[in-house]
Amino acid sequence: MLRQVIHRGLQSFFYKLGLFVSRHPVFFLTVPAVLTIIFGFSLLNRFQPDTDLESLVAPSHSLAKIERSLASSLFSLDQSKSQLYSDLHTPGRYGRVILLSKPGGNILHQADVILQIHRAVLEMKVNYKGYNYTFSHLCVLRNQDKKCVLDDIISVLEDLRQAALSNKTTARVQVSYPNTKLKDGRSSFIGHQLGGVMEVPNSKDQRVKSARAIQITYYLQTYGSVTQDLIGEKWETEFCKLMHKMQLDHQDLQLYSLASFSLWKDFHQTSLLARGKILVSLMLILLTATLSSSMKDCLRSKPFLGLLGVLTICISSVTAAGIFFITDGKYNSTLLGIPFFAMGHGTKGVFELLSGWRRTRENLPFKDRVADAYSDVMVSYTMTSSLYFIAFGMGASPFTNIEAVKVFCQNMCVSILLNYFYIFSFFGSCLVFAGQLEQNRYHSIFCCKIPSAEYLDRKPVWFQTMMNDGHQHTSHHETNPYQHHFIQHFLREHYNEWITNIYVKPFVVILYLIYASFSFMGCLQINDGANIINLLASESPSVSYALIQQKYFSNYSPVIGFYIYEPLEYWNGTVQEDLKTLSQGFNTVSWIEQYYQYLRVGNISATNKSDFISILQSSFLKKPEFQHFKNDIIFSKAGDENNIIASRLYLVARTSENTQREAVELLEKLRPLSLIQSIKFIVFNPTFVFMDHYGLSVTMPVLISGFGILLVLILTFFLVIHPLGNFWLILSVTSIELGVLGLMTLWNVDMDCISILCLIYTLNFAIDHCAPLLYTFVLATEHTRTQCIKNSLQEHGTAILQNVSSFLIGLVPLLFVPSNLTFTLFKCLLLAGSCTLLHCFVILPVFLTFFPPSKKHHKKKKRAKRKEREEIECIEIQENPDHVTAV
Repeated sequence: MLRQVIHRGLQSFFYKLGLFVSRHPVFFLTVPAVLTIIFGFSLLNRFQPDTDLESLVAPSHSLAKIERSLASSLFSLDQSKSQLYSDLHTPGRYGRVILLSKPGGNILHQADVILQIHRAVLEMKVNYKGYNYTFSHLCVLRNQDKKCVLDDIISVLEDLRQAALSNKTTARVQVSYPNTKLKDGRSSFIGHQLGGVMEVPNSKDQRVKSARAIQITYYLQTYGSVTQDLIGEKWETEFCKLMHKMQLDHQDLQLYSLASFSLWKDFHQTSLLARGKILVSLMLILLTATLSSSMKDCLRSKPFLGLLGVLTICISSVTAAGIFFITDGKYNSTLLGIPFFAMGHGTKGVFELLSGWRRTRENLPFKDRVADAYSDVMVSYTMTSSLYFIAFGMGASPFTNIEAVKVFCQNMCVSILLNYFYIFSFFGSCLVFAGQLEQNRYHSIFCCKIPSAEYLDRKPVWFQTMMNDGHQHTSHHETNPYQHHFIQHFLREHYNEWITNIYVKPFVVILYLIYASFSFMGCLQINDGANIINLLASESPSVSYALIQQKYFSNYSPVIGFYIYEPLEYWNGTVQEDLKTLSQGFNTVSWIEQYYQYLRVGNISATNKSDFISILQSSFLKKPEFQHFKNDIIFSKAGDENNIIASRLYLVARTSENTQREAVELLEKLRPLSLIQSIKFIVFNPTFVFMDHYGLSVTMPVLISGFGILLVLILTFFLVIHPLGNFWLILSVTSIELGVLGLMTLWNVDMDCISILCLIYTLNFAIDHCAPLLYTFVLATEHTRTQCIKNSLQEHGTAILQNVSSFLIGLVPLLFVPSNLTFTLFKCLLLAGSCTLLHCFVILPVFLTFFPPSKKHHKKKKRAKRKEREEIECIEIQENPDHVTAV
C-alpha cells in the first residue's frame, strides 16, 4: 500500500511539474541558456591544466609517502636520486637518454660517438634573462669534491676510448656486468646503465662480450625556487631537442630521450589529440539521434527533438565544466570520459520523454500531453539519476585514495544534477513547442501548415511523400499512429515474436552460459594498472622510451633504498648475520659489505664499538675508492664517543620484463620484515609511491559505489513499485558488471583509474536501461509472462535501442585517437553498452518468461471481474426486459 501511495504521489508531482513547464516554456528555455553562456565564458577564461601527475594518479595516502618523508629526513633525496634509480618516476628534474646500436652491433665499440653526444649535452647552453646556463650550473653536486654527479658508465666509456686511442684491444679494458671495477678502484653497479648484455661464456667475473644499449641520466639540482624550476624546464626542453638533432646526425644509433616533464606532457597530449575526434563523435551522435527520432509521418516525426536533446546534454556539460573551473578545478586527461558518460545518461532521459510523448493520447491538449509524459517518465528517470549521484558521490568520498578518480566523480555528480535540470527544463520546453506545432498540424521539419488530404491527393507523389501525415496508414483497427515509427514497428512485428519463440530460448540460455563462463574466467585474471604508460598517448616519446627501457634494462629492479633509522651494533656478529639474511638474494651496494670485506682482507679485528667506528672513520672512509660511502652514514658525537645513528644501503633484485609487478612483490615481502626483525629499517624507491597498494586504492571506489547502490536498492525493496523489480534489477546489474569486468580483462585492460571509472559508470548505465523494462514487466497485468515482456519491450525498447545505438556509434572516433587512455575508455564503454544491450534485448526477455513474478493471479482477477460484470448485466436484463427488445 505504501509503495503505491509513494508512486502515485511522485507521478502527481511530475504531472504538475510538466504542466508548469508547459505553461512557462520560454522561462525554462531561457534560464538554462543564460546559465550556459555565463559559465561557458568562465570555462574559456579559467581553463588550467593540472601538471602534477603524481598527485593525480598515485595513491593519495600511502605508507610509501610516509617512508619517503622519513628517508628524506635522514638523507637528502635530491642528493641520492642518482643512486635510487627508478624507471619512469625519478623525482626532480632530469634528462635521460638511451642509445641503441643496430641489431648485431656492440654499443661499447661506439664509445667515441657516445662521448661526443655526452660532451654536447655538457656544453649545451640555456639562456634565461641574458644569462647562459650549462649543465655544470644546474647539476646535482657530489659532496666530496663538488663535481657534477654523472653515471659511472661515462667513466667506462672514457676508459674504452683511451684504450682504442692507444691501440689496445678493447679486451684489455675489462667491463663486468652488473658490477664493474672503475679506474679509481670503486666497484659500481651498472645494471641500469648497460642493456642487452651478452657475457663471455664461462667467465667467472661476468665479463661483457657485447651490449646493445646504454642509458645515461643527467640529474639537475632542485632548490625549490620558481626561477630554478623555469631554468631546469628550459634545459630539459633543449635537451630533448638536442637528442632529436643528434639522432639526425648519427644514423647508426637510435636515440630515445626522456625528461621529467615528458610523462605529464604525453599525458596531456591525449586531450589535444582527442579534440577533433570528440567533435566527430558529437556529430555522429547528433545524426543518430536525429534519424532515430524521425518517421515517415511529417506531423508526428520529431527529428529536431532528437537533435535538441543531444544539444541539451552538450550545454549542460559546458555549464558543469564552467562550474568546475570557477571552483579552481584543474583539467586533466581523465576528464575526457565525462562527455561520454553524461551523454549516455542524458540522452536516455531524452528518448524516454519522446517515447512517453508517443504513448499519450493525441486528442488531449499538448500541455496535458507534456504533463502525462512527465508523469510517465520522470519517476523512473529521477530514480536512475539519484543512483548515478549516489554512485559517483561515493566515488568522490574521502574513501577514494586516487585524486584523478575523486576529481572525476565530483565533476560527474555536478554533470548529473545539471543533466537532470536541463532535461526537464530546456528539453521540456522544446517538447512543449514541438507539441504545439503538432497540435496545430505544422510540418515537423519545414514548420509549415500541412495541407488537407483532398489537396494532397491532387499533388505529385514526391509532394505527398514529403507532406504525408500518416492519414492513409491509419485505420479503425490502429488507433496509435506512432506505432509506425520504424523501431517500434520492427520490435512489434518481428523481434518480439522471434525472441519469445520457444525454439530460440535454448540458444539464449546457451549464449548466457558462454557469456558467464568468459566473464568468470576474466575475473580470475584481473591485473592492477599501476603502469603509468596506460594513461599516455600511445605514439608519444615517453611510451617509446618505456618500451625500449623495458626491453633492454629490465634485468634488475629499481634500486631499493634500505634505511636503518636506529643505532645498531654493526660490530656484533648476530647483527651482521641478520643483515646478510635480509639482503640475501639481492645484488647489494653497501658500505657495510665493503667494510666487512676490507676488514677481512686486511686481517683487522673490530669486534667492539670503539674499534669498529675508529677504523671506519680513520681508515676505510679515507680511501678514495670508499669515500663515496660517507654519504650513506650519519655519525653523531656524544662527548668523545662517536655513534652511528643511521645508515643506508641499496638493494637490487634480479627481475624479468615485468619489472613493476616484481617490484611490488619485493615491497610486500620486505616491508613486513621491518616489523618482526630486530633491525629497524624502511625501504623506499620513488616508484613505490605510485604502486603502493595501488590495486586496493584503485578498486575501492567501484566497491564503495557498488555497495552504495546495492544498499539503496535493498532499503527501497518495499518502497518502490514492486520488490521483485528491485530483485531482478540487482541480478541484472551484477551480471552486466561482472561481464564487463571479466571481458575487459580478457581484452588486456588493466585496473587503472580509467577502467575503474568505467566500471562505476557501468553500474548506473545498466540500471538506467534495465530498470524501466523490469518495472514495466512486474507491473504488467497481461495473462502470460510472454505477453508482459512483449509489452515491456514495445514500451521501452525503442528508447533503449535509440540510446545505446547513439552511445556506441559515438564511441567509434575514440578508436582513431592514438592514446592508451582513450583506447581503454573505448574498450570499457563498448563492453558496457554491448552487455547492457544483450541483457535488455536477449537475456532478460527470455529469462523473465521462466521465473517469477507469475501472472496467473492477474488472469484470475480478470476472470472474476468478467464474471461479475456478466452477472450484473443479467440482473439488469431481468429487471428491464424491454431494454433487450429495444436493443
